[in-house]
Amino acid sequence: MVGAGPVGLLLAGELRAHGARVVVLERLAAPTEESRASILHARTMEIFEERGVLDRLGPLPAAGPGHFGGIRFDLEVADEEHPYAGQWECLQPRLEAVLQRRAVELGADLRRGHTLTGLEQSAGGVRVRVLGPFGPYELTAAYTAGCDGGNSTVRDLAGFEFAGRDADKEMLRADVAGIAIPDRRLRRYPGGVATAYRRPDGHTRLMIHRYAGRPGPASDEPDFAEVVRAWKEVTGEDLGHGEPVWLNRFGNASRQVIEYRRGRVLLAGDAAHVQMPIGGQALNLGLQDAADLGWKLARQATGRARPGLLDTYHEERHPAGARTLTGIQAQARLLFGAQEVTALREVFGELLEFTAVRRHLARRISGLDVQGQPLPFIRHTPTSERSTVDRLTDKTALVTGSSRGIGRATAIRLAREGALVAVHYTTNEQAAEETVALIEEEGGCAFAVRAELGVPGDVHELFLGLEQGLKERIGESRLDILVNNAGVTTTGQAPEDVTPEEFDRYFAVNAKAPYFVVQRAVGIMPDGGRIINISSGLTRTANPEQVAYSMTKGAVEQLSLHMARHLAPRKITVNSVAPGITDNGGAIFDVPEAVEAMSQLSAFKRVGEAGDVADVVTFLATDEARWITGAFIDATGGTLLG
Repeated sequence: MVGAGPVGLLLAGELRAHGARVVVLERLAAPTEESRASILHARTMEIFEERGVLDRLGPLPAAGPGHFGGIRFDLEVADEEHPYAGQWECLQPRLEAVLQRRAVELGADLRRGHTLTGLEQSAGGVRVRVLGPFGPYELTAAYTAGCDGGNSTVRDLAGFEFAGRDADKEMLRADVAGIAIPDRRLRRYPGGVATAYRRPDGHTRLMIHRYAGRPGPASDEPDFAEVVRAWKEVTGEDLGHGEPVWLNRFGNASRQVIEYRRGRVLLAGDAAHVQMPIGGQALNLGLQDAADLGWKLARQATGRARPGLLDTYHEERHPAGARTLTGIQAQARLLFGAQEVTALREVFGELLEFTAVRRHLARRISGLDVQGQPLPFIRHTPTSERSTVDRLTDKTALVTGSSRGIGRATAIRLAREGALVAVHYTTNEQAAEETVALIEEEGGCAFAVRAELGVPGDVHELFLGLEQGLKERIGESRLDILVNNAGVTTTGQAPEDVTPEEFDRYFAVNAKAPYFVVQRAVGIMPDGGRIINISSGLTRTANPEQVAYSMTKGAVEQLSLHMARHLAPRKITVNSVAPGITDNGGAIFDVPEAVEAMSQLSAFKRVGEAGDVADVVTFLATDEARWITGAFIDATGGTLLG
């Protein structure tokens, strides 16, 4: 990896967290004290919370309302119930220090004062030449990631095409000590636009744009005299007595590489896209690149990636970057135009009176509009191929007995909605792996876990595999959704023929195991979790040949009822879903006469499909079902109507 700014340090930590070895080359000998960026948005805050970074940062102050091209509006409208809606202030040196400490603690090899000078890639890896403090040397790695900013050496050496346009307008930016001037935010003057606000450390952050000004070289810092002249020209105020702490200039250049990956070289952050940092979007966009790339590149480097996984980084992040750059260009036009944009600003101001418009723009700025966001357990199918709304993004699920039938269909449906799914099986490993493969073919994420239920130590074995699989993929053993589906049934067995051993077996698998699975699951389930227990329509209609089985399902319904009351203070819902006759792939469903006879029992005159039940289960797993708990859900296709 090249570059140890916020994007590079987050990526380094992600790679290590997911098992890849990483060397980070940074040309600066020490971290910079400059604070080019200081705003964090809701999606980035989510990413940091999921990784424990927010705990390390400590309380962050709200940064006030947002704006679109200098027209003020509140970003909280993006999602008023979102805990991080709005924007938050975190100075770049503070953020870099936390991300560096995390990356190094996880085992990243950070080399400061080491400059990349050459790069060659082959079918087997990438060889780079480095100039270190004690002379030149070479490194060979499986992949190279460039997080080295707008003037990326990696991008140039690897031959990426950097499409777009250069700046024709600029803003000067400075942190100044020893001045006391009124705060203002993107205030428009006849000659330009000015911002000033006092930081908690006593320094005043200034930003100044002159309508008539022309951009200087982006690589050249302005001197304080230039800032003083520009501020006086626009506002009429004299800052000459102040003491400059930090100065820079930025323009409205807008460029993006046409591909985020070239062979074994990948780009993230400003190395992949350069844009005006209006409203802090540039930093947030780059951090979200890193979070998406990290787990994918780690899996690829360690041989655990499904085919094509690494290509989804470009498929996901290039459109996200393009959307952000388009929005920033629109904002720059509104912000930096003089009288010629007055009418346009008035129209935008009117549009921002509409809640739907504010919410749409706030979600774009906050990063909450992007489906398939960068977490190791989210669907990474290109947006154009999606048919769902990812209602379970960021969630984890365990579906017992999911190697076939209703369990398999449920696992697939949950994964389509964005959940990472643990596919439980007892003996048929091949069938479980087929379920995992079906999920991964659709762009989802899943893993298999084996445990025989109904025997001593069954739940302990199940959760050992589950928690290990979760930690490998998301760094923690958190279970959001539990579907108790596994079970054994009786067919064609008269009540008097059931033996005590068989009776005990039915209850051990169908009632005892779900009870203790729930007991164990709630210990790793966050508030607001979902538990769905699969019952049967046979608890509401008589079939003597399945009396023992029906008794176990009655017990499951009682488990749901009483646990719903018990877990309600934690907002965990517990419900029962009762399928009717459902095609589970058994031989009987290949007999047309039998299928026709069974079809007549349903109000819809057909046999249920596994997906019919899976869709009901999936609904109960979403936030849309938050007001349903302790319920018996009839999923028999009207069989119980009589």
